[in-house]
Amino acid sequence: MFQLATTLDPWLRMRCLKNEHEGLDFHVVLGNEACDLDSMVSALSLAYYLAKTSSSTNLVFVPVLNIPREDFPLRTESTFFLKEIGISKEHLTFRDEIDLGDLYESGRLVLSLVDHSVLPRADSFMEDVVTEVIDHHVTERKTALNCRVTIELVGSCSTLIAEKIFRDAPHILDFQLASLLRGPIVLDCVNMTPAAGRVTPKDTEHVTILESKFPHLTPRGALFDSMMKAKIDVSGLSTDQMLRKDLKALLGRNVTLAIAAIYIELETFLRREGMESDLRAFCRRHGYHALIAMPVTFTSSNVPVRQLAVYSQQGELLQLVSKALEQATNPSLELSRIPFDSKHITAYNQGNAVASRKKVLPILKDFLKKRSLNESGARPMHSFQEAEDYKGQLGFNEQNVVDNLEGNGLLDDFGEQQDNPDACVGDEWKYKGYPTCFRKQTEDGLDDEKSFPPTPMNSLVEGCPLDRGLPKLTAEAILERINRITVVDSEVKSTGSQ
Repeated sequence: MFQLATTLDPWLRMRCLKNEHEGLDFHVVLGNEACDLDSMVSALSLAYYLAKTSSSTNLVFVPVLNIPREDFPLRTESTFFLKEIGISKEHLTFRDEIDLGDLYESGRLVLSLVDHSVLPRADSFMEDVVTEVIDHHVTERKTALNCRVTIELVGSCSTLIAEKIFRDAPHILDFQLASLLRGPIVLDCVNMTPAAGRVTPKDTEHVTILESKFPHLTPRGALFDSMMKAKIDVSGLSTDQMLRKDLKALLGRNVTLAIAAIYIELETFLRREGMESDLRAFCRRHGYHALIAMPVTFTSSNVPVRQLAVYSQQGELLQLVSKALEQATNPSLELSRIPFDSKHITAYNQGNAVASRKKVLPILKDFLKKRSLNESGARPMHSFQEAEDYKGQLGFNEQNVVDNLEGNGLLDDFGEQQDNPDACVGDEWKYKGYPTCFRKQTEDGLDDEKSFPPTPMNSLVEGCPLDRGLPKLTAEAILERINRITVVDSEVKSTGSQ
């Protein structure tokens, strides 16, 4: 399907990606760093459109998925969906497989951005070669004469790519491309259900057009159910991958906590062979001092069952974190201990099923804030730069770091979707007929917002504390800000954007 972009002769394609093929320029279509299904499909379909409509003979159009290849298995709904429509992972190009910096320096790079509007800081030197932006998030991107910008607050960026194809090149649309475009729209718009608050008239219009042109497309309901089931399928993942799939972290003065949503029962998770050594290796590899695992499963009647476990090699920290969670009142988690023979793990059943990870994060932030204030004493205050350097030492980057000062976040790869308060539990959100995985997703992988999803936190437009000049703060206010907690969102993306 994707001539020039994904079906090059393997030898030629390898040389192109290594920047060894003389005489060729590269038009890279780059998705965002959250690299959810919408970002992937937007990059693939726009690159295909450009390849099919370009008259240039020396341009290679390359859709680049903005995560390392090793993180691709974490996007389980993406791996499932692309395989289902016949796109092999061997035909995909990942960020660690192409040197954009070298191509830029050699003057052979053109960039199109999809599903985000501004390059992250690390890539900002390439802004002058960005010629097109297609995005569905609120943005403050400055206009430029050499860059076409299409930004509209629809449910899925793929809707805007479909609109472009319908308008400018309807002849390139075939069954596979129609299947590709429709998938993330149906997923991000929650099966096109208005009550979910995601779908716009334009999303519905373009899905309807695709279905009218290709009536043999998989029925919406079956497509949505299969992708949501694939999203929470962790059967093929290692412990490290399972934890990174839906991870946030909190950065305190001297402590970093990781909070992972997992989708199997706690007992099954903890009884995996070599689990404690896996947890120790995970925390050492990523620089975490403690890990809070939050399993969620569902009964046959779609009632969520929540559990929680705290792991740390530091006995005192394990006790302090566990105590903070046990004694929390806003909200109370209603924790009851599960006997588990380990001095490094405390395990609980969680009686308060409404308390998703979104509700637990403020409890842990408050714990770290109080701990930092208690420890600060007469110690010199850390500068903003020292804080950034510390993040770098821990391996954090703009793919998964969200600064709490801005109140923003990379959401998981469910379309960077806004949550709905207490979405899965209570009378307001029954969603009878939806699979349990949708009920899970509205609780755990997402951050509540009442508006359309924000631009992922890989953007200068809403990320820099100095955007409006140096802050005019008292010493007390500076200390307060320094002791704010940095929220980190990992993969998937992977490698993190609902």
